[in-house]
Amino acid sequence: MNIRLLVVGRTSVNWVREGMDMYASRLGHYASFTVTELPELKKASALSENEIKEKEADMLLKALKPQDYVVLLDEHGSMYRSLEFASWLDRKLASGGKNLVFIIGGAYGFSPRIYAIAQEKISLSPMTFSHQMVRTVFTEQLYRAFTILKGEPYHHE
Repeated sequence: MNIRLLVVGRTSVNWVREGMDMYASRLGHYASFTVTELPELKKASALSENEIKEKEADMLLKALKPQDYVVLLDEHGSMYRSLEFASWLDRKLASGGKNLVFIIGGAYGFSPRIYAIAQEKISLSPMTFSHQMVRTVFTEQLYRAFTILKGEPYHHE
């Protein structure tokens, strides 16, 4: 099973990029993991929040395949402790078949069209993080989940 992180926009924050890249490279030891960054919208300041979400939805839908199992990283999703997320991931990996695609939306969240095609939603915290910072936080948690599943000494409980 391939795992992909699909994000809206590129990050210009160096430490976010460096952190995400560090954990993404570590993930290569456990699974096929890629990050796909969709381009920023041009002239977004001239658009309403809904127009932005709809244009981002168009890009996201083009980037998805029918065999993708879509998980939105969304504030209204299920929350897991790290051990629970590792168990969730283990079940997804065991089910095989589909590609596992996690999506981080833009600053205004997701269009209803994206909510409609998602199989699940996961929240990383009841707190709000910038959509850029979530890239590093999520990639670290995915790495942590794999180390838990492999019984490696990264996670302490």
